[in-house]
Amino acid sequence: MRSFLSAPICPSCLFAAKSRHVFPFASRSWATQRFVTGHARASPSRMVLSDRVSRSPKRDGRDGDMRIWRRVEGPFGGMNQTSAPIRDPTQRKNPLATTGKGRGGGDSKKDERRTKAMKMQSSLATISYGHRTRTKSNLTGVESFDQFELLPAVKEAMSKDVLKGMVDIKPTPIQRLAIPALLGQDTSRRSQTKYPKGRQEFLLAAETGSGKTLAYLLPVVDALKRAEAADPAITAYREYFTKQREAMKEPGYTGPREFDPHPTMARPKVVVLVPTAELVDQVGGVAKALSHEVKFRASPFSANISAKVINSNMYSPMGIDLVVATPHLLASMADSDPNILSRVTHLVVDEADSLFDRSFSPVTMSILDRALPSMKQLILCSATIPKRLENYLAQEFKDMVRITTPNLHAIPRRVQLGVIDVSKDPYRNNKDLACADAIWTIGKDAARHESSVPGEIDVKRIMVFVNEREKTQEVADYLVSKGIDAVALHRDTPEQRQSEMLESFTTTEPMKTVVRPSTVPSPGKGRRSLPNTKVIVATDLASRGIDTLAVRHVILYDVPHSTIDFIHRLGRAGRMGRRGRGVVLVGKDDRRDIVAEVRESMFMGQALI
Repeated sequence: MRSFLSAPICPSCLFAAKSRHVFPFASRSWATQRFVTGHARASPSRMVLSDRVSRSPKRDGRDGDMRIWRRVEGPFGGMNQTSAPIRDPTQRKNPLATTGKGRGGGDSKKDERRTKAMKMQSSLATISYGHRTRTKSNLTGVESFDQFELLPAVKEAMSKDVLKGMVDIKPTPIQRLAIPALLGQDTSRRSQTKYPKGRQEFLLAAETGSGKTLAYLLPVVDALKRAEAADPAITAYREYFTKQREAMKEPGYTGPREFDPHPTMARPKVVVLVPTAELVDQVGGVAKALSHEVKFRASPFSANISAKVINSNMYSPMGIDLVVATPHLLASMADSDPNILSRVTHLVVDEADSLFDRSFSPVTMSILDRALPSMKQLILCSATIPKRLENYLAQEFKDMVRITTPNLHAIPRRVQLGVIDVSKDPYRNNKDLACADAIWTIGKDAARHESSVPGEIDVKRIMVFVNEREKTQEVADYLVSKGIDAVALHRDTPEQRQSEMLESFTTTEPMKTVVRPSTVPSPGKGRRSLPNTKVIVATDLASRGIDTLAVRHVILYDVPHSTIDFIHRLGRAGRMGRRGRGVVLVGKDDRRDIVAEVRESMFMGQALI
């Protein structure tokens, strides 16, 4: 009997049978193939911080463009490729892995990254030693704001209004690096970049609480006033305005009693985009303080301001020069009147990692596209640069000048981190009780320090961060029941109560209160209260950019989801060189190894890597 294998087989059937073994994915659908192979070519996460912020993207010497391998989805993604993205497999291997020893002859395990628990941290890296040395050498040459080529009115406004009451004023590291570059004063090789598009592009990346707001506002206002002095339309309008006003003072004048509109009516020259209404109030307040002495018109636009006031400020006959707004509000105004952004010369995107992510990205890009034709300077600011944002900037803004500080992606060493194990007694995994106990401990410690006035003690302002918005009101209500002055910061909070608490947290003036003997009764005799503390319970809404100078203590009710949240939340304390303390409540379901690694990195003064 003839063997089955020796029987004649159709060539097409034989080829089909072999292809199933050689190409196991050939019989699957395209969607299944993409799902199976998606892990090998995963795009960088939006929560992964970049390790190439200080370095400009590499270029190909032939045409000057970046060599970026584009991955095209679909079954025909590999067609029409001019070059194959083949990498040398030997480059992927670690040279220390073959010998088993490090640079000093020890075990290779000692040279590995300590942080393995948090998946985002594997992509973080500190700035190179060479860049750190060059940056520090540049910082030593600037000791005062007088060394910057700013207009005298700008310097006077900064010292009299913005930094009023402060002595021995010195620029921060990001201000020493950014202000000369934005003014064109820096003569280093970096600032001599040629801009083929006719506009300058800058990225200001510095740690939280480093003074980035003044770092971009001072040069922008200086450029605004210089351009105003050279604008013939504005010069002609000033002459007309002076003549018309003098004519109106004449006793027999019968002409019109109204002035013609200013050339800048509904045509601002500077636009600053921020993600939240609280940041609009903060940055708008700094711009208003500068405008009193420098003489320009600045207006904040946010959901906290009525539509009638916004419309009257934008279309004021006296004109408008600078606008601080949230992207959604400004984009809706631009949809109704596209010419609003037709004369923008300076666009600042503050908290760029938020505005180029998720729901903000489409509206931010729409504003950017409308302002590009007239734009002369684009400035992006952030304390954290995720890898997705880094890749986007490398593709769209190849000539962008990157200005970074050595402590980028690191929590300042002046902030100490403590851990409370909520799973043990006396809390028994009750985070509400642990949070209230921590606040009471801070308040009682502050009450022990004697003041010059008998019975007067300092008021401690504390921020409590949670991961979910629904939890803010629940935690705030529990703290109030324990005699603590607490308020939840979310969209449903009364505006007056919210503004009062934020104002007390952002002021630099110390708060005092007088303790009465009846305020703290003995245990078991009445309801106790803690008069020398004020607490805000919030999500990451309050961790972005708000200058909480008065905050010395931050309590992390929930362990943050990512390194970015750790940096921004703990960055609310220890701002502008002040000392601060953070407390993390760790429960039975929280990642203890993550907290331990962050604490070790903070102790070493390193970036969260």
